[in-house]
Amino acid sequence: MIALALPAQDSGEFNPPGIEQLHLPAILPWGVADGFSKQMLLVILSVVIIATFFLLAARKQQLVPGKLQFAGEMAYGFVRNSIAKDIIGGKDFMKYVPLLFSLFFFILVNNIYGAIPVIQLPSFSHVGGAYVLAGIVYVTWIAIGVKKNGIKYFKLATVPSGVPFYILPIVIPIEIISNFLVRPVTHSLRLFATMLAGHLIVMIAGSGIEFLVMQENVLLKGASVLVLGGSLAMYMLEALIMALQAYVFTLLTAIYIEGALHADSH
Repeated sequence: MIALALPAQDSGEFNPPGIEQLHLPAILPWGVADGFSKQMLLVILSVVIIATFFLLAARKQQLVPGKLQFAGEMAYGFVRNSIAKDIIGGKDFMKYVPLLFSLFFFILVNNIYGAIPVIQLPSFSHVGGAYVLAGIVYVTWIAIGVKKNGIKYFKLATVPSGVPFYILPIVIPIEIISNFLVRPVTHSLRLFATMLAGHLIVMIAGSGIEFLVMQENVLLKGASVLVLGGSLAMYMLEALIMALQAYVFTLLTAIYIEGALHADSH
């Protein structure tokens, strides 16, 4: 980014891309809101990719697994054991593995799109998808809590045990806001904001390289190498964050489910 601060003497000012350049025009003019977009197509494609991979991996269930079956089992085992079992617990976790498994790989594939040069568009850089997933999780853990504890769940979720009664008028509103308002918003925006920011940084770096190369000043042309090196580092960091965000979103989902299941013991 230091290179972008150098004076643009030869070809005017550098105009970085904005949010409007992130979301491409609709592929088809019909559909939801502004039409059927590239992101909608990628979301559908991700379902096909995930289903195809795991169906092929499970097609030949051998005692000594082949490479594809081994990869599928490792992927499933990671979500089952490292997220569902470790967080929710050995007694209740199995019934929630399908949800956590689907969330993790759906988010992972849609995030990884942003690291593929031809596609270069993480689906969750658009806030709508993140809102939908967070909404599904929000309804799910509340339903689990009500099913397990009845209407008393809302009292368990908002009235901490062991708190003196004279502090409750302060604590209860904070708990309501924290658990039922802030939690779903942060759950969605964390995913959306990181994908949007990472994608925007890569776009700015790419535009900066093009701008500097087009300059007549040799110093500015040479500065494009610095921007290229920085953009490659940011690209690798973004790829890591893409995987981490799939893990964090799924991990938080498991934590919310565990809290709803064991609200009476918290």
